[in-house]
Amino acid sequence: MKVVISPAKSLNFESPLPTERYSEPLFLEQAAKINKVLAKKKPKALSSLMGISDSLAALNWERNQDFSIPFTTANARPAVFAFDGDVYQGLDAYSLKPKQLDALQDSLRILSGLYGLLRPLDLIQPYRLEMGTKLQVGRKKNLYEFWKGDITKRINEELGKGELFINLASNEYFSVIDAKQLKVPVVTPVFKDWSNDKLKVISFYAKKARGSMVRYILDHNAETLDQIRGFNYEGYEFSQEHTLKESQPVFVR
Repeated sequence: MKVVISPAKSLNFESPLPTERYSEPLFLEQAAKINKVLAKKKPKALSSLMGISDSLAALNWERNQDFSIPFTTANARPAVFAFDGDVYQGLDAYSLKPKQLDALQDSLRILSGLYGLLRPLDLIQPYRLEMGTKLQVGRKKNLYEFWKGDITKRINEELGKGELFINLASNEYFSVIDAKQLKVPVVTPVFKDWSNDKLKVISFYAKKARGSMVRYILDHNAETLDQIRGFNYEGYEFSQEHTLKESQPVFVR
């Protein structure tokens, strides 16, 4: 099984790491090319480009200047322990056992505006660059154009015949994959909550649920769609009634 998730804006480069293991990003050369473009932009330009405050722009200007290769454990951190948003709180990678970490490294991929496609233990340096940012890199008008071919090709290379491919990323990030070119169908779970007698996707809860599903897959060694439907963390349950497409199973709480 292969699973894709989004990165997080919030980062944690302080907490003690539970492992000394790490790997090198698959597309570090491309990341350096993008950073070269970013590093030329002053804080005011970054603020306008990303729609962020002056203080955040100043912080990320410093990050762009500090980007340096080679990546080491002294200047970088494994991605799954660096991202600190809702998805990653649901995953809780810090409490994984060594064998689960092996399985995570094999099955999980993180989509990234700067790094393209990351394995959990790939080292990253602090950054902020959302996939939807309208950044021109060379002849590519935006990050979708820059990354689509490389990411789609790599995922296809990693997917085995008939292997389950689970999309737990946001639309912004999953759009960088050319799903029509994938050699297996995409399964996109949907998480809904009852609110004011209406069933709807609530972003905060849905993000955490995506991470919880990654954890569920690891905890139960899930490999089939039936096993995915058994997801019951955080009070969610599969709802056949609300599932209109097999490729979009709906989980209700």
